[in-house]
Amino acid sequence: MNTPAASFQATPGAMPTRRGAVYGVALNDPADMAALGEAVHQAPYKAAPRAPVLYIKPRNTWARSSDAITVPAGIEALRMGAALGVVIGRTACKVSLVDALDHVAGYCVVNDVAVPHASWYRPSVPCLARDGFCVIGDDLIPASAVSDQDEASFRIDIDGELVQQSSTAGRVRGVAQLIADLSEFMTLHPGDIVLTGLTHQPPLARVGQTVSITFDGIGRIENTLVAEESA
Repeated sequence: MNTPAASFQATPGAMPTRRGAVYGVALNDPADMAALGEAVHQAPYKAAPRAPVLYIKPRNTWARSSDAITVPAGIEALRMGAALGVVIGRTACKVSLVDALDHVAGYCVVNDVAVPHASWYRPSVPCLARDGFCVIGDDLIPASAVSDQDEASFRIDIDGELVQQSSTAGRVRGVAQLIADLSEFMTLHPGDIVLTGLTHQPPLARVGQTVSITFDGIGRIENTLVAEESA
């Protein structure tokens, strides 16, 4: 069981008032790598990744539960990505795998929204970084209250119907490994959020539909998709 980071300054049960960067991790489900097949050895990839494949969800993407998610004009559907948000509580720089979880303040629910796209070579900013494309739950569940962050079960419902049910189990890199690998080349600061990656084939949602993501013991977020012209 994790130990809550002592330096984390936030009201229990609330997200930190200072939110830092939000980092997404692509291809962290082995099924995603398997789906690439031999293509991973061809251009533009040329080889399987040896480090986490990162992208950033910048400030303009941040949204809250109940906010509308805008579907850009000309886009038929958006990917709904259930992600476990790992909130950093202590500065992490070149931390070891053994010590990595000591730098975690807690966990939250995130919907990592994107315009569907096939290639993860140099992740697409226009597909990933639209306004409101990162819904972050308001509640922070302390690390000490989560028995196994690498076995966190979740479900995605669209208009009340279950469309995906899975967990964070079996990821290429678990939470501790991600923190150790990322902090090897960049410093993670309190308030930063690392997303642990999505389960293979996240569902799609369309204008007018309501999407909810629930992580057992961590929280639930819900948002409705609206057309760009009516946003």
